Amino acid sequence: MTIQHRGFRSLKARFTLRWSFWAQTAFITILALALFGPIANLLIWTIAETWYFPHTLPNQWGLKYWQQVFNPYSDVSGSLITSIIIALCAVVVCLLVSIPAGYALSKHTMPWRVGFMLLFLIPQAFPNLTVYINIARIFYDWGLNGTLLGVVLVHSVHGLMYSVWISVAAFSSIDPMLSRASRNLGAGPIYTFIHVVLPQAAPGLIAASIFVFLESLDEFTGTFFVGAPEVTTLPLLLYTASMEGNYQISSITALILLIPSIGFMLIINKFMRPEMLSKLGK
Repeated sequence: MTIQHRGFRSLKARFTLRWSFWAQTAFITILALALFGPIANLLIWTIAETWYFPHTLPNQWGLKYWQQVFNPYSDVSGSLITSIIIALCAVVVCLLVSIPAGYALSKHTMPWRVGFMLLFLIPQAFPNLTVYINIARIFYDWGLNGTLLGVVLVHSVHGLMYSVWISVAAFSSIDPMLSRASRNLGAGPIYTFIHVVLPQAAPGLIAASIFVFLESLDEFTGTFFVGAPEVTTLPLLLYTASMEGNYQISSITALILLIPSIGFMLIINKFMRPEMLSKLGK
């Protein structure tokens, strides 16, 4: 091979490497803008007092709207408390259903097991708008429209899909030999379930609770059709503020909803064990 050919191949390899570097850099930049661009815009709106087109950045910066949000007479604090109460109640309702259901469905010998598991997916198989309109009509006849109980029931039905399927995976991943040993030593089924089975499934149940809590905290459509205007949650307040053009209040409200989601996702990452994830859907 001549020196000229070697130089050409070296130049070609260098050009390919440089092109690959710039292509990867462009791809990572576009991906970062797609992921963090909306969040950056949200953060800017939270500290922008005035921002008019065609200015790239706000005309005036400040924390005036933060003071309005955390004012004792603001609707945000009351809506946040209402959202947390509804989310906690939805978690309790879902756990009361998903713990016995998940333990029973984790047994592969249970008849119609797959059918029962698919039953909890039915609310996700149809458009939410259609489902909630019909639920609102039924709840109106039952006197549940505009009540906390009605909103909790709607959120619970929506969250049962997460809690039941994760609970099935949690109970399926436990060691059955420990419960058999407990029974062989004379412990009853209830004692074995509470002291042996439940502690092993606790990480998965905690993860299911967090999923239900976050789903309820961010739920808008069901609350709008069943609870509004008597029950006002944070997503409803966010929608109202954005429709009125008050983007500062809506951005601060969205940030308040975003913070627990990020924190709980880090907790879920700790509790969702690989062996439990491998049991999802089985």
